[in-house]
Amino acid sequence: MKKIATFVSFVLLSTSLVGCSEKEEATTTQAITETVDLQKEVDTYKEFAIDQMDQFVIETEKFVEAVKAGNIEEAKAIYPLARMYFERSEPIAESFGDLDPRIDARLADLEEEGKGKEDWSGYHKIEYGLWVENTTEGYAETADQLLADAKELRARVETVEVTPDLMMTGAVDLLNEVSTSKITGEEEIYSHTDLYDFKANIEGAEEIFHILESKIKAKDETLATNLQAKFDAVNELLVKYETGDNGFVSYEELTSEDTKLLSDAVNQLGEPLSQMGIIME
Repeated sequence: MKKIATFVSFVLLSTSLVGCSEKEEATTTQAITETVDLQKEVDTYKEFAIDQMDQFVIETEKFVEAVKAGNIEEAKAIYPLARMYFERSEPIAESFGDLDPRIDARLADLEEEGKGKEDWSGYHKIEYGLWVENTTEGYAETADQLLADAKELRARVETVEVTPDLMMTGAVDLLNEVSTSKITGEEEIYSHTDLYDFKANIEGAEEIFHILESKIKAKDETLATNLQAKFDAVNELLVKYETGDNGFVSYEELTSEDTKLLSDAVNQLGEPLSQMGIIME
């Protein structure tokens, strides 16, 4: 009986192992299929990011030309519009831990690391010159480095491995950007052009949603509908602060009630947006 029992146990174990192997193979096949299923969306997002970076370089060139020519008002006008291309594609830009801070670091960010003005570069350093010092003098070298960094970022975008996880995490991160620095007015502390960044971050997150929308609908149509409604709610609030020339009012003009309404709308969008990654697993 012991031998028979041992044999039966061996057969059962073998069957179990075969079953596990088949399940593992099926799981692996499913995972591969899911990756292939989202390849079109991944490619589409990378094309979007490359297009945004192309425009970012073009607008940065215009900005640098204005700064070096001493055209303060022209530089001020270009500044927020150029930055919108960067802000829309920030999930990609942040892949490069050296370039992102050189282009986009605030002085407060550097001070948290024990650094100072001598280590500062990029858009926000020139923002300080334009709005606080009201001059472009002494900023030519910073402007040249900014353009060089923008061009390097554009070149490196080609090398980024875009994944579904990067897209979905990126959408949530963009919303976190809005919650932590745009709502508070900390991002554009000198120019108060925070609403441009706010709008661009929302557009970046919404673009990711739209690229994935058909797949989200297939998994959870209610979630897709809810997400669009929440994006619409945020965008409708932002329309109130448009100036009619593709611009926005100064963030200083917003009341505490205005910022609360915007904050609430962003928070209401955050919950369903975080669900997007879960249902796509």
